[in-house]
Amino acid sequence: MARTPADLVRADPDPPFEITFDGRTVTALPGQSVAAALWAAGILAWRTTRHGGRPRGAFCGIGQCYDCLATVNGEPNRRACLVPARPGDAITTQEGHGRAGLAV
Repeated sequence: MARTPADLVRADPDPPFEITFDGRTVTALPGQSVAAALWAAGILAWRTTRHGGRPRGAFCGIGQCYDCLATVNGEPNRRACLVPARPGDAITTQEGHGRAGLAV
């Protein structure tokens, strides 16, 4: 018997889970990137520029531009559009380049 689109709709995804952004609880869905989870929560910026402190978030969404850098679980300079969200992740706003000596 052939599968129909209606058969595929009945997939049972894993339940949502929580991550935090600057201490605020954010709900994420299985398979979402950190950037997608933040966007879904209405958070559009999670980094400031080195010069001028201007807010940045996702720009290209495919890991090419580096605008979406965030500190994830204490590790700076993670491209939030490429990092899969995991239960309990702690994302914090990254200020500037995240650590001394790294030019981003």
